[in-house]
Amino acid sequence: MSDTTVPAGTRAIPMIEISGGPRERGRVHGEAARQEIARSMAYYEEAYGAATGLTWESVVDEARKWRPVVAAASEELLEEMAGIAEGAGVSETDILALNARGEIVRAADSRFGRSGWEAGADAGHDEEGCSTFAILPGGSGVDRVFSGQNWDWRSGTEDTTIVIRIVQPGKPTIIQQVEAGQVGRHGANSAGLALQANGLSGDFGRSIGLPQPVLRRLILDSAIMHDALQAAVTARLQIAVNLLMVHRDGLAVAMETTPGSHRWSTTLRGRVVHTNHYQYGVPDEIGSTYRPSSMSSVYRLPLIEAGLARLDDVAIPDKLHQVVREVLSDHFSYPCSVCEHDDDRLPRVERYKTLMSSLIDLTSGEYRVTGGNPCANDYTLVPWNLHDGPGGQ
Repeated sequence: MSDTTVPAGTRAIPMIEISGGPRERGRVHGEAARQEIARSMAYYEEAYGAATGLTWESVVDEARKWRPVVAAASEELLEEMAGIAEGAGVSETDILALNARGEIVRAADSRFGRSGWEAGADAGHDEEGCSTFAILPGGSGVDRVFSGQNWDWRSGTEDTTIVIRIVQPGKPTIIQQVEAGQVGRHGANSAGLALQANGLSGDFGRSIGLPQPVLRRLILDSAIMHDALQAAVTARLQIAVNLLMVHRDGLAVAMETTPGSHRWSTTLRGRVVHTNHYQYGVPDEIGSTYRPSSMSSVYRLPLIEAGLARLDDVAIPDKLHQVVREVLSDHFSYPCSVCEHDDDRLPRVERYKTLMSSLIDLTSGEYRVTGGNPCANDYTLVPWNLHDGPGGQ
């Protein structure tokens, strides 16, 4: 186990390594990120109250409904959550609530006739933003496979985010970015599989479904692409999300998953970019009422696609890193831009920004992140290599 910080511009990102069985992994996570977990609970108590009128106690009470759903998907991850709670000195249900926060609020919105977490606030912001991308063979002059994203979420959670390395017996080793206390979000594993994600909108009328952090961890636990796709397809979902799964052998699958139908695109060469609207067809269940909930999504997509086209003439890795950072730092329509910044027109607790940007070289195993907006922070190499683990090259 190691608990270090790596300077990254304006913020030092906590870097935590955990290993062993699920309870032990969780306990070390909870101990190392105790302060971040406390800050996360405090922020969501305020945010839940502002958006839905729910107190933290009522949120925790609601969270108990998701316990059997998580247990059915993975008793091991439920045990890991229990370990996180033990290490952080909070209740197991507090940690369950942090992992099911989106689903809890979505269920509350459905019951009370609201259209999303931000009902009554700025309808231009979705439940989770993010701009994701993959660079495959032929997508640059560098003969490597890359994956990454701008992670856009509530500004109040920025100092709760961590990078964590998970060494687990019998499964790939994972490096991922998460909100402290969560078991999954997005990252990559030693078997050469990366996962990025974008929130999608739409009320599908399902009140209980597998929390996204659990689903994403199950995908990153997968040793082969088949199993990752299987996890995405068979999960009982509550929230629509695009899952961009990229393999170091040069294949990317962007799967727009919903509680109803799934649609996808499979790519072997070139580049893939996804933002926060449906690109492969609006699901039939919401076709008559669908509107994009993230207005910036419709221009972030072409801006990133056009920017990454510069990579055709780039044959040096360092230059590729520079170009990607410049593209993900685009400020068109600031502050609601590719590189998102606080919008002073919104109440403080409802503001969004780019919390972290990632650039993962699946070929070399190098994993880079920024501590905050990429416009102000260089990519920092994390202290671990993806290949150091089961399935590594």
